[in-house]
Amino acid sequence: MDKLSKEQRRKNMQAIKATGSKIETALAKMLFARGHRYRKNDKTVFGKPDLTFKKLKFAIFVDGEFWHGKDWENRKSNLKSNQEFWYNKIERNINRDKEVNRKLSENGWITLRFWGNDIKKDLLNCVLQIENVINNAKMNLKEKISLEEIKGKQADNLYKLVT
Repeated sequence: MDKLSKEQRRKNMQAIKATGSKIETALAKMLFARGHRYRKNDKTVFGKPDLTFKKLKFAIFVDGEFWHGKDWENRKSNLKSNQEFWYNKIERNINRDKEVNRKLSENGWITLRFWGNDIKKDLLNCVLQIENVINNAKMNLKEKISLEEIKGKQADNLYKLVT
């Protein structure tokens, strides 16, 4: 049995936002304050990540514990009303998250997913994890550019030798 009336539950559920939650905003503001520039909810990237660094091919998702099924096997027994609907919905979300991670990975993207409560409890640690990925991706990008330049110079030298 639900602790709230149907009208209270309805208002509660209507107030939940798909984008721009307080947790997502706190993470974005902290990254911005530390000098990182990103895109929010970029529809051109598969899965519409909460934050993207397109040049680095890096996507960040902020997942709510209920909607994305944190500890789902233990928590699903807590649902008392409309169980079939919620089981199907949350399990679809879990499977969609896995599919998004797989497709982005196949396309060379790095993905990080954070639970909302982890951001609430330790925002700085989450930001440091993101910065670690950003720094590694930038190093890899610089190395790739350097290798391409070296290969280009080698190709020019070979061309000069042949002609």
